[in-house]
Amino acid sequence: MLSLTKMSVKMTAALLLLQLSGFFGSGSAGKVLVWPMEFSHWLNLRTILNELVKKGHEVTVLIPSASFSYEVGDTSAIEFEKYPSSTSLDDAAALYMESIRKSVYELPKQSFWGFFVLLQEVVWEDSNFFESLCKDVAFNKELMAKLQNSSFDVIVADPFVPCGELLAEILKIPLVYSLRFFPGSTLEKYSGGLPLPPSYVPAAMSELSDRMTFIERVQNLIYVLAFDFWFQNFNEKRWDQFYSEVLGKPTTLAEMMGKADIWLIRTNWDLEFPHPVLPNIDFVGGLHCRPAKPLPKEIEDFVQSSGEHGVVVFSLGSMVGTLTEERANVIAAGLAQIPQKVLWRFEGKKPDTLGSNTRLYKWIPQNDLLGHPKTRAFITHGGTNGIYEAIYHGIPVVGIPLFGDQFDNIVHMKAKGAGVRLDFLTMSSTDLLRAVKTVTNDPSYKENAMRLSRIHHDQPVKPLDRAVFWIEYVMRHKGAKHLRVAAHDLTWYQYHSLDVLGFLLACVLTVMFVITKCCLFCCQRFTKSGKKQKRE
Repeated sequence: MLSLTKMSVKMTAALLLLQLSGFFGSGSAGKVLVWPMEFSHWLNLRTILNELVKKGHEVTVLIPSASFSYEVGDTSAIEFEKYPSSTSLDDAAALYMESIRKSVYELPKQSFWGFFVLLQEVVWEDSNFFESLCKDVAFNKELMAKLQNSSFDVIVADPFVPCGELLAEILKIPLVYSLRFFPGSTLEKYSGGLPLPPSYVPAAMSELSDRMTFIERVQNLIYVLAFDFWFQNFNEKRWDQFYSEVLGKPTTLAEMMGKADIWLIRTNWDLEFPHPVLPNIDFVGGLHCRPAKPLPKEIEDFVQSSGEHGVVVFSLGSMVGTLTEERANVIAAGLAQIPQKVLWRFEGKKPDTLGSNTRLYKWIPQNDLLGHPKTRAFITHGGTNGIYEAIYHGIPVVGIPLFGDQFDNIVHMKAKGAGVRLDFLTMSSTDLLRAVKTVTNDPSYKENAMRLSRIHHDQPVKPLDRAVFWIEYVMRHKGAKHLRVAAHDLTWYQYHSLDVLGFLLACVLTVMFVITKCCLFCCQRFTKSGKKQKRE
């Protein structure tokens, strides 16, 4: 009976996917314009674009002449429209590296208020660069004419770099966002209309869970207010002025972003803490994950040489290639003491304390290694792509977050019992050794990682299929405005019903005033009547 039930479920799922596949392919091919973001953002978005190409859609990606990481496979049909950028490649590289340096080595050292001041400085510097990229496109008459004549059906954009919404408005085409995180969740909350109560939804970068003490709720509210004030009163004002200039009418960045038809969030409920969602927001985390492929022979031989202890995979991501010698030596000394073999993605001078059990690679097949049966743990900076590969394959993590959403990702893994966290700047070799031993020797970490993996795989439709479906959905229906909540048309005081509360309060006060006056009048009449009777 049980086997028949399982067979029935599988057949139902297969029929559903066949129907969806037929439904997706039933329409004519569309034309997709893409406003991307570099590095890991692009790696994730590229997966969606490759799938769109496979389904017959034409995909054009706008990239500046000063770019680093926009690569596709030799067989990909993705087209790049390169526009001249006012910033040189060297200047752009220097900006990225300086932002990373401040975020990794300076930001964690700041006091609570100093953190916001320095983060504001970093974001403003990046925002200046992003604004220049947008101006390079918006004021390029030849390029804009070419885009107008191309008659695109939809634009897919990463809102971490604003401009996609401006292009959507100019070209009069629907907009789909692909994003993971923004400080304070300001984008999702104000531009997307997503309700995020600070009482149990931790602000981005707060490193809090959804189970907060009173003091943590105070801290979370301060984070929310600080981010709200900062973005709405400082950083956004420059974009508001720029957008108003281009469109020839008063507008705001938040208003433009609020017109997005669909928001594809690069995370999921296996990692996220539960919170309210809206019909035009879908969580598609892990869409890039896939079953492990065979390893290159040299790497496979090294992995097999680990024996019963297995291997540990170590990577700090695509944006951080080199470390200071001091930090590299601390890490290498800690890794040298563990019984596992270590595959470390590393660029720079070979650490003096490197152990015989550790090999350095400029590149590693990370997903395939995490899916190997001999992998015991993943030491990671906590980037969303890597975290989801670990979840997909059920591998516990040792998190060493460096910047951005990485801190929250590791907090989430720790809260779910699938990882431990270390501080990059203060950890010792002993700390690293202890952390690796904890996740490899304590079976609860592996069990919890496998639990998250089962949750991730238990979905009626794969995340990549859902992401592609929504983009095609928007193309088929010329947008998805019917899914947008009416909150976008309300002012902040209307959204919080402050005008209604004020009206009701005024009514109550008026009634109380009238009743009080009537009582006083009656008392006065009664008093006068009593005095008159006494005189008589």
